[in-house]
Amino acid sequence: MIQRSLILLKPDAVQRGIAGEILHRFERAGLKIVGAKLITADPEVVKKHYKKDAQWHKMVGGFSLKDCETFGFSATDHFGTEDAEEIGRIINGWLYEMFKIGPVFAFVLEGSGAVNKIRELVGITYPDKAQPGTIRGDFGLDSVFSSMKRKRAVLNLIHASGTPEEAEDEIKMWFKDDELMDYKRIHEDLYAY
Repeated sequence: MIQRSLILLKPDAVQRGIAGEILHRFERAGLKIVGAKLITADPEVVKKHYKKDAQWHKMVGGFSLKDCETFGFSATDHFGTEDAEEIGRIINGWLYEMFKIGPVFAFVLEGSGAVNKIRELVGITYPDKAQPGTIRGDFGLDSVFSSMKRKRAVLNLIHASGTPEEAEDEIKMWFKDDELMDYKRIHEDLYAY
């Protein structure tokens, strides 16, 4: 099934000058670029994109409470609270702030099973735990400990849509219809029969 997915190379990827290497991995995997732009992220779009619900806040806050315990941080000293949902809201705010540190390279990729293929290429959220061979595993430099110590979001280079439905919604947030292209790459006819 041919799908489209949104990719955001976050400011840390753009500022490190590795956008081309990351994009190259997707193209080598047979994914086609159908939209691309280097932008300063609109804060309202970022807030809409990362609008998380109470369940997400509690989940992330719970993980952070466990991380505080693991790393020897006092949650109250660190976050000003031990309430998991409130901690999740704080971390959600850190995500908004991270998009202010520099430009974002936003692009839309298309291909067979694109959403899952891209997620596999990207790797898990935390670079220090991501598998070698994934984008985050090979290029990521940050860790949960480092981000918590500095009270900021984990700099994990990239966002990739999680589901086909999410991809559809996110593409509409970041791209206008006339910014997306339909065309054939040379190899597409080879696989058409």
